[in-house]
Amino acid sequence: MKLTSSSCAIPEYPDSLDDHDDSRLIVTLRTFSKIFGLAGIRVGYAIARPDIIQMLHKVRQPFNVTSLAQVAATAGMDDIAHIARTLQVNAEGMDYLEAEFRRLGLAFVPSHANFMLVEVGDGHSILRRPVATRGVIVRPMNGYGYPRHVRISVGLPEENRRLIAALGEVVGK
Repeated sequence: MKLTSSSCAIPEYPDSLDDHDDSRLIVTLRTFSKIFGLAGIRVGYAIARPDIIQMLHKVRQPFNVTSLAQVAATAGMDDIAHIARTLQVNAEGMDYLEAEFRRLGLAFVPSHANFMLVEVGDGHSILRRPVATRGVIVRPMNGYGYPRHVRISVGLPEENRRLIAALGEVVGK
């Protein structure tokens, strides 16, 4: 079977499948979490040379993807309307968050994903508490060498507004 780019690909985003051949050590990882709305079942896949896949099989958990997850993932790939809506909601959410982060004076790394890296300063542990009390979860990035940053996922419009309201209280804007 020849793998091709997905119909939901972002045109300006490179497709790593184009770089795969028998001589390169490339692994492409894909998840069904956001675009297909299947975050709760934790399903995804890897594309690589057969020898690399064999190594991955040695360290994976047995029965790591349930049959229900496989059915859901297969169905998700066929739901083109849902994929289009998800892409639109994510793009609109990203635009909103970028504008609001600028308004709040928060530096961030532009992203094509469903999350952003946002610099919140040394007090990011203080920041997490007021945000979390509003039902918003941000992930600290100090374990990745970014002690002044948090990862913020793009949510639904009402979730994004709740996040910005909480951030506004913390930074005083």
